[in-house]
Amino acid sequence: MAHLRRAPLASRFPCHVTLKVRADVPSLRNARLVREIERSFAQVLERRGFRLVHYSIQSNHLHLIVEAQDVDALGRGMNALGARLARAVNRVFGRKGSVLLDRFHHRVLRTPTQVRNTLRYVLLIARRHLKKKPLTTRIDPASSARWFEGWRRSATGLVAQARERPGGEVVAISRPHTWLLA
Repeated sequence: MAHLRRAPLASRFPCHVTLKVRADVPSLRNARLVREIERSFAQVLERRGFRLVHYSIQSNHLHLIVEAQDVDALGRGMNALGARLARAVNRVFGRKGSVLLDRFHHRVLRTPTQVRNTLRYVLLIARRHLKKKPLTTRIDPASSARWFEGWRRSATGLVAQARERPGGEVVAISRPHTWLLA
């Protein structure tokens, strides 16, 4: 079946993108793999009209919040991310072959409420997917939540952490440019 052309995308709207991996790929939440993926993401942060703003790595899929100039820039950026993800997974696990299950799925975020709900979902999704006791004072180490500057001090104890990290830690996200994410 032929792939259908994606609908046009206005640069003023961010997107929530989901990438699924094949069933034979080990869990993406391996600590060594997470750091390798972050190093790979840092190389693709901003490329010709595409920015990776936030992400969350789950065992068999990734959630990304991206900004793209148009649908072509979104496609090129996602191809670059997908290729780097596959290389990182294959390098860490010593395997060969494809990693991604299918094309990426994306949803355009057009309102402040959609953006807020999506940020909350992506940055706090580990609580839902891991089915463990809720994380109350920790930020998910397999997400960009530690660089999110919008946390407010609350009963959960989540607060913004410094964007520039001492000790050479790679910052694997870009600053948002759209008014909805900024």
